[in-house]
Amino acid sequence: MSDDLLVFANEEEKISATVNRERWRVLIVDDEEDVHKVTQMVLGDVVFQGKKIEFLSCYSAKEAMDILSTEKNIAVILLDVVMEEDDSGLKLVKFIRNDLKNKLIRIILRTGQPGQAPEEKVVVEYDINDYKSKPELTSEKLFTTVISSIRSYRDLLTIEKSRTGLEKIIEASSNIFEIQSLKKFVSGALLQMISLLKLDSHAVYAHTSGLTFTNYKGRLKVLAAAGKYNDAVIDRGIDEVVQEDVSKLIRQAIAAKKTIFNDYQYVGFFKSKNESENIIYLEKSDPIDEWEKDLIDIFCSNVAIAFDNIYLNMELEDTQREIVFTLGEIAENRSRETHHHVKRVGEYSKFLALQYNISADDAEILKVASAMHDLGKISVPDKILNKPGKLTADEFEIMKMHTINGGDMLKYSKRSILQLASVICYQHHEKWDGTGYPYGLKGKDINVFAKITAIADVFDALISDRVYRKAIPLDEVLVIMKEQKGKNFDPELMDIFLNNIDEILKIKEMLLD
Repeated sequence: MSDDLLVFANEEEKISATVNRERWRVLIVDDEEDVHKVTQMVLGDVVFQGKKIEFLSCYSAKEAMDILSTEKNIAVILLDVVMEEDDSGLKLVKFIRNDLKNKLIRIILRTGQPGQAPEEKVVVEYDINDYKSKPELTSEKLFTTVISSIRSYRDLLTIEKSRTGLEKIIEASSNIFEIQSLKKFVSGALLQMISLLKLDSHAVYAHTSGLTFTNYKGRLKVLAAAGKYNDAVIDRGIDEVVQEDVSKLIRQAIAAKKTIFNDYQYVGFFKSKNESENIIYLEKSDPIDEWEKDLIDIFCSNVAIAFDNIYLNMELEDTQREIVFTLGEIAENRSRETHHHVKRVGEYSKFLALQYNISADDAEILKVASAMHDLGKISVPDKILNKPGKLTADEFEIMKMHTINGGDMLKYSKRSILQLASVICYQHHEKWDGTGYPYGLKGKDINVFAKITAIADVFDALISDRVYRKAIPLDEVLVIMKEQKGKNFDPELMDIFLNNIDEILKIKEMLLD
């Protein structure tokens, strides 16, 4: 199909074209009714690039100002000069360019009284695009003038969309590079790409939907969704979410390890340096233009870099978590505690934090940080740490120092996980009623993460074998925990723990020694 598809009803050889729901909007501003009728009769059947013309009519400059202030996407104005006043049309031009700051709309000034507005003066002093006297505007010239103006409007609109798109790419790239969570990143990238595809001024007619997948061990799992897809599909497999033809297209991109475009669909393939594969799928209700493909290509070059950064950051965080758990286990193993104690405490703590409406990110940090609650036991002598009997008063004072020693080891770190771990080391033996150690903190003065860790730690200690005793039966453990509500433990957190004991026990079963 040629760049400019024109269909004019009077031509002997008509060109067939599919007419879009969209229209080129032409505003006629003239106080003569016949001018409106003739214009619509001449141009009523014109089709340009698959779009017909939609006419809006005003009979005064004031009426036109009101319409232009509310109606958008008007391509051309056929404007009379003399209406309610001798210079009404010229005042309207200034209103459009200066007040509305609309530089895209093409203004064709046509007048039946050229002497009222001399052409040279008007062209120099006013930002108009064409000047015609009404007698010279034959059907053919009116057709040519309007189509030329629509074409100019189209080209300016494309330039403006491209400029806006590039600005959005710069803004979006800046935003997504700040996101460190994989799920938040892919969701943000998906929404930004959909936004790019809706930069078209007629986006009301276009509907864009999308999904982001990760390819993990051959299973394609949804990480983010938008448009007709919703959050209910997240974490589900590809074949549960999309139709067979879409699944086939996505798998084709993975097999070829490349991005695929067709008229209505985009499959972006991203492989990070650690061999992880991620896919962004977009579908649009109208064809994806070449300039939209260019915008997506530019944006996706940044997305690919960001994916690498995300995975690098995740690798660093995983390494940090592994070190933290290893240190926690070293401390526990020195005291001959159960092998999975620190992991269970971490999982219990995360679960309780989520039930307490702590954010998922903070709950994840707590899961790792709580594993180091007894790090200070490294400094406790073996004869005290692993004594099978009851500790003497002096020995207990030495044992209590593990809270301060552990907190001191971590307090200078600038890492959020280790900063929290330091607080938990200091405070996990503080009690709600103020009888705990090392500082005798009470109630709300105790950090909530330390209070959560305390419940998790005590529960797992009671229900597990220890060097000085065997595991206590569950029913007895629950009696002990209930008795300590409002004494050792925060009452609200204790209620959450007791009300969710079945879920807590499921975690224990998954991490048996």
